Amino acid sequence: MPNHPGKRPVMSVSVQLDRSGSRFDAALLDRDGTLVRDVPYNGDPDRVEPMPGAAEAVARLRDAGLRLGVVSNQSGIGRGLLDAAAVARVNARIDELLGPFETWQVCPHTHEDQCRCRKPAPGLIREAARALGTTPQRCVVIGDIGADVDAAAAAGATGLLVPTEATRAAEVAQAPAVVASLGDAVDWILARESLLHPPVPAAPSGGNVLAVRADSTGDVLICGPAIRALAARAARVTLLCGPRGRAAAGLLPGIDDIIEWPVPWIDSAAGPVDPAAVTALLTEVSLRGIDEAVIFTSYHQSALPLALLLRLAGVGRVSAISDDYAGGLLDVRHRVPPGVPEPERALSLAAAAGYPLPDGADGGLRVNTDLSARTYPDPEEEEDPGDDIDNSGSGGGGGGGGSGDGTVRDGAGYVLVHPGASVPARACPPERCAEIVAALTAAGRRVVVTGGPDERELTAQVAGDVASDRGGDYDLAGLARLIAGADALVSGNTGPAHLAAAVGTPVVSLFAPTVPFGQWAPYQVPTVRLGEQLAACRETRAVRCPVPGHPCLSRIDPADVVAAVDALVGGTR
Repeated sequence: MPNHPGKRPVMSVSVQLDRSGSRFDAALLDRDGTLVRDVPYNGDPDRVEPMPGAAEAVARLRDAGLRLGVVSNQSGIGRGLLDAAAVARVNARIDELLGPFETWQVCPHTHEDQCRCRKPAPGLIREAARALGTTPQRCVVIGDIGADVDAAAAAGATGLLVPTEATRAAEVAQAPAVVASLGDAVDWILARESLLHPPVPAAPSGGNVLAVRADSTGDVLICGPAIRALAARAARVTLLCGPRGRAAAGLLPGIDDIIEWPVPWIDSAAGPVDPAAVTALLTEVSLRGIDEAVIFTSYHQSALPLALLLRLAGVGRVSAISDDYAGGLLDVRHRVPPGVPEPERALSLAAAAGYPLPDGADGGLRVNTDLSARTYPDPEEEEDPGDDIDNSGSGGGGGGGGSGDGTVRDGAGYVLVHPGASVPARACPPERCAEIVAALTAAGRRVVVTGGPDERELTAQVAGDVASDRGGDYDLAGLARLIAGADALVSGNTGPAHLAAAVGTPVVSLFAPTVPFGQWAPYQVPTVRLGEQLAACRETRAVRCPVPGHPCLSRIDPADVVAAVDALVGGTR
């Protein structure tokens, strides 16, 4: 347990906050370089100087109803350059100028101490959330260097970078969201909240609503919160999805019926447009008596072709995100600024259509499957796909329990490595994955390797003779149970990473920068991202790596994966 110089008492810290209709309960701010100018190892209150705009920004956050805390590394204590009392005096001066802040969380350790509280470790964020009566998932962390936003991600919180002259270019590239000033940070936070609760009337209760998401497993999973929002008011929700997303659709709460149709302009395997297939789709939609449709798309896709088909099928009201002029195709033409996480992007569309999440409802990813019946594979019993072992101490839990409160898992189970990806450019090379598996097992971790039925050769190569190869052994529901029982998942930016977010399992994300991390990161789950984010493939949306050698992922050091798992799980067993 770290010391917390300058920490102030917090009233009613055991009470869970309910900021109905909000995205965030609390804002946690870094101290030096964010709230006040960075004076190395400062123990003199007279040298405290607020950053430009800090007083106004903090006041606006407080006026918006957010509870405020400070999370600060102070290694000068551990180095003997100043004592805890001096740090407390500086913190008290900051309280006088900008506060009061409701909690101060300070790490006194040095990097060499390898503690769990020094940023980028998540300890300070977790402690601050507890002190404020909330969870990391309901906190936004504002800082000026990569360690601040990395600590936020490792706790499952939202990170926001406000760079200074000292911030490195690589840290800016790595950050999930970047703004120019503290004032802009407040604007960003309030805009995120207003997107989910726009000033539009609620839709009438009892309608028959068609939701559309035509992509793969992960794309369907991230629409889960928005579909639950539709289901809260609709009498019936039908989901139109493609073959690649059908299994995920079967796991989502709130869906009453499913129409499977490969959308030719979205699903690359669908083939050319077939007039007979289009006519069959129109007939199927018409027979269901759909009152309105909400078309969910990714930020680079157009909803207008499907909007036209749904109009031809007789759907009376259609809502979608569209930057293009839609004429009479859309009743609700919604627009979203770039960088919004995909689950919130979908939620904002549902809200604009009159279907906000009910006040107090959880906006995280969820799956509707029996995660209490988890299967724990035994690497030493290769003929048996797994053992039913009561290992409840490892976290998991029904539909996203697990580490959702930001607590550290006990490391009593196994680490799951999923080397494949639906898009080849997002898959870490097999040779490097095999090295990662070897490093994890050498560090004392029990490792299970998974993949689809068509990836058995891949999983065998990656597992080698040191890990349990379970390639092709599980359907998606079985994989959900497997991930729910894991201490952590090591995966690229692909469906299992979003499945881990849905069941509350921490993720070591081997993230290729072909799409923005801030939009596609595992949502509201502790995450450590690895990979070269300044690679030439950055934001190209490439399906296959355009750079020889796949440098963004092939250069990942297996030792960094071991360290990331340790940070999320709590050390080797």
